Amino acid sequence: MSGAANRVEPEMAVAGPFGHAPSPVRYRPARLESVKIGNFRALHRVELTGLTPMTVLVGPNGSGKSTIFEVFAFLSECFDSGLRRAWEERGRAKEILTRGAEGPVTIELRYREGPKKTPISYHLEIMEEGGSPVVVSEWVGWKRGSDQTPVRFLEYSRGVGLAISGEAPDAGDEKREVPLKSPDILAVSALGQFREHPRIGALCAFIQEWQISRLSADSARSQPEAGPQEHLSLSGHNLANVVQYWNERHPDRLRRVHEKLRRQVPRIESVRVDTLPDGRLRLRIEDAPFDEPVMARFASDGTLKLLAYLVLLHDPAPAPFIGVEEPERLLHPRLLAELAEDFRAATGKTQLLVTTHSPFFLEVMRPEEVRVLWRDESGHTQAVRTADVRGIADFVREGAHLGSLWTEGHFRVGDPLARSGAPLPEFTGSGG
Repeated sequence: MSGAANRVEPEMAVAGPFGHAPSPVRYRPARLESVKIGNFRALHRVELTGLTPMTVLVGPNGSGKSTIFEVFAFLSECFDSGLRRAWEERGRAKEILTRGAEGPVTIELRYREGPKKTPISYHLEIMEEGGSPVVVSEWVGWKRGSDQTPVRFLEYSRGVGLAISGEAPDAGDEKREVPLKSPDILAVSALGQFREHPRIGALCAFIQEWQISRLSADSARSQPEAGPQEHLSLSGHNLANVVQYWNERHPDRLRRVHEKLRRQVPRIESVRVDTLPDGRLRLRIEDAPFDEPVMARFASDGTLKLLAYLVLLHDPAPAPFIGVEEPERLLHPRLLAELAEDFRAATGKTQLLVTTHSPFFLEVMRPEEVRVLWRDESGHTQAVRTADVRGIADFVREGAHLGSLWTEGHFRVGDPLARSGAPLPEFTGSGG
């Protein structure tokens, strides 16, 4: 199922990119509100609630930031290519399950299809039986009526279960059994293909469209087959195709990207795409002092990485949820505060999850947007919002910035050189 239709909804105005006035867009993005994760590697029991349009994760190396990303990538791949493949590519139960823990891998999401929509919860439990992954529990539900009665309109276990069809499934509606072919098939993925299950279909499309980015400068240097492509791939290997598409369909947007690139990278003028005799595309960077553009394979890693980020963040119709790990890699520190603002501007059309080790990126963040991760004495990941760390809100009200508070040790948690990142004795905080 294409998720584009899932996002189409008129009459929304958001702040335009590059500081332009608000302009109407064609859809209202769905939003994740919380995620619960259990028994996935170091994430023995982690809950992130009150997720904002942009959430930033910080913490020591090995604290679990990348593992949270891996959970999102795993779930999206389960819907895209199947549970068995996603499970086996990650080393199966031996490498996925939390060491020494019993019970299934558990993932539970709460999200809204749009503003003022009723929150929907999706719960999934997976175990390995006989060397194969099995869906031992899967349900989708919401609360209905003035008394907020919980209604599960999909409930399955090991390929057998019931589902309620219709636009607004309710407790009194008929539940029908639709058996699946095997116990490793996700019921949401299977039933979401049918028109009579629009709520399940919307959830399926939402998860399938997540973009857990793995952008790299080497991928951006690729010379792909010619042909415009609308969206950047996870690795960025089709950057030339997307630039070609923007040149044909969104020339004004591409021109503004050039303006931004010129301001941030000295001597850069623009980006050009040529078609080679063998039908492949070649991306070239026009350098102001020289007549001939520089081929992408000879351009700096940082320039290509910045270009890829600008294309990703200013996509006219981006994925509803985008994850980016350590955007500061290869970039000059002075560029990071403005890049962080670009990330925030993109949240009018998408939701972002970002990891960083850069205080420069953190300088423009708000306390409610940042989570600090660390691992406790059992080796399990814990998380706290900086808004819930004692004293941080007071500092920010007085004009302090999170990046400076972090480097000066005011977080009192997540410092790799102090108690292995664990909270200091005077730390107080709560939340997830």
